Amino acid sequence: MSNNYIFQISNEIEVWKSKIHKKNSLFSRSAKQIQNKINNKIPEEYHAKISGIIKNFCGACLSGSKYISNEKLDPNRTLEQSDKLLDEKLSYYKKIAVAEGAGTGAAGLLIGLADFPLLLGLKLKFMYDIAIIYGYDVNNLKERQFLLHIFLLTYSSSETKVSLFKKINSWDILTEAERSIDWDTFQKEYRDSIDLIKMLQLVPGIGAAVGAYANYTLLEKLGETSKNCYRIRKLNQNNIINQNANS
Repeated sequence: MSNNYIFQISNEIEVWKSKIHKKNSLFSRSAKQIQNKINNKIPEEYHAKISGIIKNFCGACLSGSKYISNEKLDPNRTLEQSDKLLDEKLSYYKKIAVAEGAGTGAAGLLIGLADFPLLLGLKLKFMYDIAIIYGYDVNNLKERQFLLHIFLLTYSSSETKVSLFKKINSWDILTEAERSIDWDTFQKEYRDSIDLIKMLQLVPGIGAAVGAYANYTLLEKLGETSKNCYRIRKLNQNNIINQNANS
């Protein structure tokens, strides 16, 4: 692993980590209060539908039966090459997400609701590709669990992010029990993180613009989190290898 590249990305990793550990601003807390008020007024059937979709998403990810990546494992790919390939993949998936969000947002309420599972499926396919790009076999349950932790870290509240980051930072030394996920927390954190913006996507006249922007932003956040999680994991593993070699 190139020392020059490690030095180059170290600052990027630290900036990203500071975001994870940063407490919510007054604006963010106020926005969250507004979000909660809106959520309380949304029909329970809507929340139940969204929760069911998220549950199916988690099941699909853990089973690995539905989303198969066309990427090939390459043990000789460097971290720098992986980062570059991720950027290319992210650009590709964002274009699809924008078109999908704009199309469903412009089509009205019923079609707009359909964007939710479509976007989840797109994210999952993207994450499978990312894992393989960084040299991890998604046929391994441990790797699919890692993807779900990345996913939750991307979209969870600041309070949850800190504990999730600790797990991700220690992933390869965790026990099987420690790699488990609180599914109730998973569903609520993700649902609450996107409820407001996806509801705006259903508003006539602005739905298409909001849908395109929302999907672009949600994919951008997932790409940034995935890149840095795999960077940290690779660096941690490299450090372990070096320690063993010197012991």
